[in-house]
Amino acid sequence: MAGSEPVVLSSPEIAVAMLAAGVAASVGLYWSGRQAGRKTETGAASQEPLSMLFDAGVLHHGTATALRRFALIPGAHLWDDLHETLAHRFPAFPDAPGDGEAGCITLHADDADDIQRVEISWRGPLCWVTCSDRAPSVAGGHDPAATASKLASETTPHPAWQTDRKGDVIWHNTAYQSLFQKVHGRLPDKGDRLFDPTSAEGGTRAALHPTQGDPIWFELISQDRDGWTMHHATSIDALVKAEDAQRSFVQTLAKTFAHLPIGLAVFDRDDQLFLFNPAMLELSALPVAFLTARPTMLSFFDQLRENRRMPEPKNYGAWRKEIMELVAAAADGRYRETWSLEDGRTYSVQGRPHPDGATVFLFEDISAEISLTRNFRSELEMTQHLLDKVEDAMAVFSPSGILTFCNRAYRDLWQQKPDAAFADVTIADCVAIWRQTATTDLGWQRLLTMPGRKGPREPLNGTVTLHSGLRLSCVCEPIASGGTLMRFRAVQEVATALA
Repeated sequence: MAGSEPVVLSSPEIAVAMLAAGVAASVGLYWSGRQAGRKTETGAASQEPLSMLFDAGVLHHGTATALRRFALIPGAHLWDDLHETLAHRFPAFPDAPGDGEAGCITLHADDADDIQRVEISWRGPLCWVTCSDRAPSVAGGHDPAATASKLASETTPHPAWQTDRKGDVIWHNTAYQSLFQKVHGRLPDKGDRLFDPTSAEGGTRAALHPTQGDPIWFELISQDRDGWTMHHATSIDALVKAEDAQRSFVQTLAKTFAHLPIGLAVFDRDDQLFLFNPAMLELSALPVAFLTARPTMLSFFDQLRENRRMPEPKNYGAWRKEIMELVAAAADGRYRETWSLEDGRTYSVQGRPHPDGATVFLFEDISAEISLTRNFRSELEMTQHLLDKVEDAMAVFSPSGILTFCNRAYRDLWQQKPDAAFADVTIADCVAIWRQTATTDLGWQRLLTMPGRKGPREPLNGTVTLHSGLRLSCVCEPIASGGTLMRFRAVQEVATALA
């Protein structure tokens, strides 16, 4: 009206006017959405989001698709009505709209059907709820990606489950349900937990104990996403059994090696000491702290040299090169040496390859054997020297008929050199020489069967004449250990001895 004073509205009047305008706009949008839905095809309508707006817990506005889906009317239904509809599929759905200045949460369904996700955001008394439905394909069927995802989730042999912030299980796959039934003998109820939620943090192992059978071991992996946590369990029964078998095998080896007099040192593929036995401590004189610190192979042998438990190298500058050659020979199984130490002891050292690139060294104190061998060799040399002084020609044959010993008189008489022969000299070879040299028969065939004859053996006596005219007295008699002694003496000497 011209000339009239401007109308000034009070604050309450302004608020009422703004609220009326908002309601009018919401109603307009609601009816326009309904009219548009009637004009569009069914496929296009299904693409409309499921969105609702609540004001102080009262439904203020919603899309046509959401209002039809949940059978809600703005102004007539409350937050509790939507909670009653969705709580069975979203156990973590809040009992009241968001409290506080602003916030947002995302919930995921506990199964793979129908609505998959609910997003709740609020600012003051206003609260928006958006539901993500399964989107149909262009051809009118299911979304191939969603179908493949559901199929993968339900057919995987690995249990998978989802928990909320409280640790409650809000979704699980078929493998999880089957495993729960195997362990507890029933299907899982709401709030049941198959695994301890604290044991799945950061990836760890967990064991389930069925009512019958052995424990079942799993490797747990968890990932946090938007306020919920996804868990995956992978069966590691085979790995745990293999580790137990390996541990048992190592313990058995350790117990066996503890009583082994041979020193054992096992180096892994990185040339670090992996295993040793008590005999190694005694033979090497190395401190326990040094060996348990897993020294390298080079440090191990260098310390042996410091302890005078291996021969001192003539050229220390070439020591490292010699050790590397030793390691290479051991890796091929070619290293085998005898170490003569300064204190008079003798070690037999062998290097052998081990599976998975490892190397094993065996240390054996053979000082007693070396001493016994030397004494035995000395006694043999003395016996040989004494028998060489005997004028009778003597030859000893083994049970198999091999010439094992003869003195100097025998070699001079028959002109035989058994030590120079390439092959073993048998009694048949000797009888052939005796026949060629002698003019008379001694019953050589009986001599051939004498060494190998079983049962009691009687001595054989006789006399032969050589081409030189020398007459010999021959005696073939059994001796200890199944051996046979053949002794030849000139008849003239025999007569002189009898006179």
